[in-house]
Amino acid sequence: MAQRDRNAREFDVVLFGATGFTGGLTAERLVAQAPRGCRWALAGRDRERLGRVRDALGPDGADVGLVIADVDDRASLRAMAERTMVLATTVGPYLRYGDGVVEACAQAGTDYVDLTGEAEFVDATYLRHHATAVRTGARLVHACGFDSVPHDLGAWFTVGLLDPDRPITVHAHVRASGRFSGGTAASALGFLGRIPQGVRVARQRRGVEDPPDRPVQVRLGPWREQGDWSLPFPSLDPRIVARSAAALPRYGTSFTYSHNLVVGPLPLAAAAVLGATALTVLAQLPPVRTALEARVPAGSGPDAEQRRRGHFEVRFHGSDGRREVTTAVRGGDPGYDETSRMLAEAALCLAFDDLPHVVGQTTTAVAMGAALTDRLIARGIRFDLLDGPTPVLDTEH
Repeated sequence: MAQRDRNAREFDVVLFGATGFTGGLTAERLVAQAPRGCRWALAGRDRERLGRVRDALGPDGADVGLVIADVDDRASLRAMAERTMVLATTVGPYLRYGDGVVEACAQAGTDYVDLTGEAEFVDATYLRHHATAVRTGARLVHACGFDSVPHDLGAWFTVGLLDPDRPITVHAHVRASGRFSGGTAASALGFLGRIPQGVRVARQRRGVEDPPDRPVQVRLGPWREQGDWSLPFPSLDPRIVARSAAALPRYGTSFTYSHNLVVGPLPLAAAAVLGATALTVLAQLPPVRTALEARVPAGSGPDAEQRRRGHFEVRFHGSDGRREVTTAVRGGDPGYDETSRMLAEAALCLAFDDLPHVVGQTTTAVAMGAALTDRLIARGIRFDLLDGPTPVLDTEH
């Protein structure tokens, strides 16, 4: 996609939710990572708090703009979207607070990125706003943090080492260590408490989507990885990978994917199943869900030392029937340090990089594959070939 006229908008990037925990970290990433001349702003409903966030950025943040917007004021959201080329939002849970922001961006032709891991929200915004975004030229890219960038771009990287003229299978295994914030807790509990609604919205989306360019299947297993037990993880990630595979020819004549969380020895795997089942049952009860959310207040999160100890690895085993490859995407604290880095780079990528022509709701691999991968590698997130042919990171889909 040819770079659009920057003079048409006041800002290149606006960060909405900058006064929250993850929003503050993303602001730090933007002030460190934005190119010279980037025009960007912090957005939220409280000017005084926004000013404190800007002051904390130091001298390099002196020219950062402030934009007042509130999720309960649709007019303010539309005005915010109309002022910027790209809007990045950390205001969650997105099912509760996000629809108006997506609507404003779709209507204004403004590119949008977020950190949601809420599958129901992604499907609902497709139903409500994809057609408008196609008409206005907006790119709506959900899940631009640990949900789901390492998995989506890691699968994209892996299949690029295989034969696109053959059926391709990729198995992903996730290892992660880190703390979570109040916003993440609320999103997870909201997802668990709305499983029937999510299934219904997903079915509605399948009823209106065009069929994929190739057969795509998400399946269970395998259950072991490097001697440890792993379990299917009910996250947004495999859905994002499947949508990228449905759109891009590099994923083979057909594509099969599995996505597991590595738990450890068998007793830990059994305990994890029991714990997840109990939490899912409790999340169906609104008073209990509210009480659980209150245990991790909104705006809270791990301190710098806790984040320093965090890390992640997503290992991919890919095969086209003739050759096999093993790759890995690796980084530091997944929930916050790396998530804020990924969101900042995704926003800058949409604002400044020469990208494929894509409009409407899309994925990071489809909209930004090679460009965003290169940006993340430059920021210290590793895309490693562990076993197999020499990689060629091309820009062709």
